[in-house]
Amino acid sequence: MVAARFCGRGWWPTSSSGSPPGAQPSSPTSPRPPAPRGGGATRAAGRARRNKTLKYRLFASTWNVGGVAPPDDLDLSDWLDTRNGTYDIYVLGLQEVVPLRARNVLGADKNRIGMRWNELVRAALNRSSPSPSPGATGGGEKQKVHPVRDGAGGLQSRDFRCVVSKQMVGILLTVWVRGDLRRFVRRPSVSCVGCGVMGCLGNKGAVSVRFWLRDTSFCFVCCHLASGGREGDEAHRNADAAEILRRTSFPRRHCSSSSPSLASPHKILDHDRVILLGDLNYRISLPEAKTRLLVERHDWKTLLENDQLRGEVSSEGGTFKGWSEGAITFSPTYKYHRNSDAYYGCAQLGRKGDKLKRRAPAWCDRVLWRGAGLRQTRYDRCESRLSDHRPVRAAFSVEVDAPWNLNSLRSFFLSERFDDRAKGPADGLFLLREDDHTTTSARYAEDV
Repeated sequence: MVAARFCGRGWWPTSSSGSPPGAQPSSPTSPRPPAPRGGGATRAAGRARRNKTLKYRLFASTWNVGGVAPPDDLDLSDWLDTRNGTYDIYVLGLQEVVPLRARNVLGADKNRIGMRWNELVRAALNRSSPSPSPGATGGGEKQKVHPVRDGAGGLQSRDFRCVVSKQMVGILLTVWVRGDLRRFVRRPSVSCVGCGVMGCLGNKGAVSVRFWLRDTSFCFVCCHLASGGREGDEAHRNADAAEILRRTSFPRRHCSSSSPSLASPHKILDHDRVILLGDLNYRISLPEAKTRLLVERHDWKTLLENDQLRGEVSSEGGTFKGWSEGAITFSPTYKYHRNSDAYYGCAQLGRKGDKLKRRAPAWCDRVLWRGAGLRQTRYDRCESRLSDHRPVRAAFSVEVDAPWNLNSLRSFFLSERFDDRAKGPADGLFLLREDDHTTTSARYAEDV
């Protein structure tokens, strides 16, 4: 016998098409994208026969904040593009939330700064804003909008909840969803892999989060790979990435007989939708002087032809073969003088007597993805001067499988206990719970 506890509003409010708020159903007769190769293919094929497809908007961003503690009055609205008010899911990856000194790498109390970043994100996402025009979205894609009025004369009240937030030394990955979607997020798990000092400490490595949204599995990976622009440093980055893909694992949960397609994926590439972001640290394989000259000319084509990561994505046998990245049309995001638009190493900004380390500009901060059902609609950078990196942002239209009718939700309750855990703490932050799972092969990873 299956017991279910209803939320105050019942199952969910539906439109005439039977879709939940904020989602645009795909036509049942429209062709579906090919199922992803690997562990997700069998599950996708089975679900296609009994599910409909909903579309959500996902915002993913990476930012190396350079060990700078965020000011209490820091406004993240521009970075998170909250003025459009059109995203359903936010995936935010930060690197160097604490300076990578020995005390922070080896010490135990590092999550205070991470908690402050989460509070600033919560404040920005849940700040009321002017209601958007019906059917309007920031990326030009039409999608039904269900505004919630707060009685303040045309303001839209936002409600975003934190699914999970995890910090490993300086790497922080935090995922937020609209409040009305939170109860459809199940089986959150975290895996931490350290690739830093001695190959295990968390000054370099990755924090990965996975969960199910309705009947689709997601995995988000926030990386900070080996630095350096010398010959041979690219090999260290490739080795770090390979280790992260090999060592990251999530708990296996056996599926019920009524829901064989909802078995939990074990590895990163087993999931239906995967996004990998972070300070990947790949450089441009050109002399520094020529790189700077080409940057001044905005000759992105020549620079990208020599971009190390593009080679790893496109070449046979590359570390990221099979992954995708959007077209880069913005300036390199590293390395800047703080509080300046000048790249590091500019003589006019160096103080007299200083010997500045030379850092050729590079696109260190990137967002990659793989899996059917992901379509990138935006790829750009934000102009915050807080650190020596610029944030990079990507927006996606995401296809999510959902049951055709309420009767088929029986598999949902058989596969996962449904209770009050969906509500989360009162302040909107949802952390890993006692019965959720964290796997780690890194030292000193913490929940924040």
